[in-house]
Amino acid sequence: MKVLLTGATGFIGSQLLRVLVDEGCDVSGVVRPGGDARRIEPWRSRIAVIEADLREAERLAAHVERLRPDLCLHLAWTTEPGQYLHSLENLALLGGSCRLALALARAGCRRLVGIGTCFEYDTAPGYLSEASPTGPRSLYAAAKLSLGALLQQLSPVTGMETAWVRLFYQYGPFEHERRLVPSVALALLEDRVAAVGAGTQVRDYLHVEDVARAIWAVARSGLTGVVNVGSGQPVTVRQIVATLGALVGRPDRIAWGARPADPADPPFICANNARLVEATGWAPCYALEDGLRLTVDWWRRRIGRA
Repeated sequence: MKVLLTGATGFIGSQLLRVLVDEGCDVSGVVRPGGDARRIEPWRSRIAVIEADLREAERLAAHVERLRPDLCLHLAWTTEPGQYLHSLENLALLGGSCRLALALARAGCRRLVGIGTCFEYDTAPGYLSEASPTGPRSLYAAAKLSLGALLQQLSPVTGMETAWVRLFYQYGPFEHERRLVPSVALALLEDRVAAVGAGTQVRDYLHVEDVARAIWAVARSGLTGVVNVGSGQPVTVRQIVATLGALVGRPDRIAWGARPADPADPPFICANNARLVEATGWAPCYALEDGLRLTVDWWRRRIGRA
């Protein structure tokens, strides 16, 4: 199968690239010119690397026309912590994604799987299924919701199947250091104080390898429309941080309540993943504690504390 993967060097994209290579796919990975490709070094020789920006419509369309992929997995987006939620880049990426979808349809691509977010939903109900009402509260979530809806309407017009994967929370190797798991793990491994809030928020965390395999399960299935990808298991932020403290052996360095609560932070978010599980048979490989242990060990090696 000929697969076009955008966002190939990203946190999730690089893990998905590994899955695709292991599955024997003919992979072309789109990376930003001058982007950091360290995450894909082990597999770089086994794929075709395309240096292109999602906003360069004509250049990317030319690559699509030349490659004529059977499947496109579209992960490219801006995800810089502290910036991406309200960045105007979301509008440019929405436009670029629409032009990419049209180029794929014209080139005869059979299936396009795009990546959305749980924040497309109105998060008030807590447990969120694909039928839950939407209610984005950021430019990022609104752009993602718009793209998912546009792709769904494009499908009957062009004949290209589309699925829209809504991701919940992820963790694992190569995650951005400012996110919860790596920020706490690194502080404790370096014998610094890990300043956190009270940790009462309930979340749905899934190891990045399990996320990648879930996206691949959707891609090779007949599922169309929205599909949630999450563990389906609620866990408090306090449980995650306390587990990290125990794994590192420094629970005494966790400063509970040192960060003020964000009143805009939803108290409870968890995926109803029944559609994914029932249609594909997917199941996670990592229990939360096991995945966190492997992640801590990875960061320990990364900073030379093994």
